[in-house]
Amino acid sequence: MESIPVSSLPPGASAPRQAVSDGRVRASYSARAAEYAALLGAIEQMDQVDRERIGRWAAAIDGRILDAGCGPGQWTAFLADRGHDIEGIDLVPEFIDHASSRFPHVPFRVASLADTGVAPGAFSGVLAWYSVIHADPHELPSLLAAARRVVRDGGGLLLGFFDGVDGEPFSHAVTTAHYWSISGMTALLDDAGFAVVDSDARVQEGRRPHASISATAV
Repeated sequence: MESIPVSSLPPGASAPRQAVSDGRVRASYSARAAEYAALLGAIEQMDQVDRERIGRWAAAIDGRILDAGCGPGQWTAFLADRGHDIEGIDLVPEFIDHASSRFPHVPFRVASLADTGVAPGAFSGVLAWYSVIHADPHELPSLLAAARRVVRDGGGLLLGFFDGVDGEPFSHAVTTAHYWSISGMTALLDDAGFAVVDSDARVQEGRRPHASISATAV
């Protein structure tokens, strides 16, 4: 998800930490889904540099792509319109309703990167554009491992995130998010079974530092 400018448990059981985090993110974005979609739900509102970065990465993917944490669906539709076989998932039902209505030619469903509901190696690529920024630092390794499970050997991952001190929280407009350095994220990706292909970082006036990493499943 971009930055915004402004199974039941048995009695007595505790929700897993990931489920607790997912619940927080779902509730926070559900409350502001319409505002978010209005501000950031069109590809024309996305930075041209990001469009070029994501377009180049997808052009090198041979096969099906998963847009994990697709939000209002603008990136999913952007790639679908360029001929890619892609599906978008998000844990926020309001985003999926919006995306399905606006882009009826693109498949969307409610799911999360932690539980995609697909077989291992089902995708040739995973786009996770700001999709893991809200994960608590102790959760991030398991999310990256989940991404690795659904990507076939030799497939690709493109990850967008905010560049900064590893795991440092900040007050995102929707709910708490975390910075990661390129070196810190690279180490986590290596542990998850990815090899980094390239990375970039940039600072734009009035915005938090941005970073992205392209990696291959090994």
